[in-house]
Amino acid sequence: MTDTLQQLAEVLEQRKSAAPDSSYVASLYHKGLDAILKKIGEEATETVMAAKDGDRDKIVYETADLWFHSMVLLAHAGLGPQDVLKELERRFG
Repeated sequence: MTDTLQQLAEVLEQRKSAAPDSSYVASLYHKGLDAILKKIGEEATETVMAAKDGDRDKIVYETADLWFHSMVLLAHAGLGPQDVLKELERRFG
């Protein structure tokens, strides 16, 4: 499971230096923090709506979008999934 997150983090890091027209993620980085945050807000809303509908497949799909865009934010801030996992481990005790 964490291998997938780490692989995604590596790809996201590579896209930070890519040309804006080369990929969706590169274009998000180029647009800046506000664009990334807007996408997270949109995906969070879509996740809530899917949960309200009770559609399990859609909940998973929208949560994946939310996690993905959250990881874009982490990479933008110089962080990665390991930073979040460390915090969750700390909370777990």
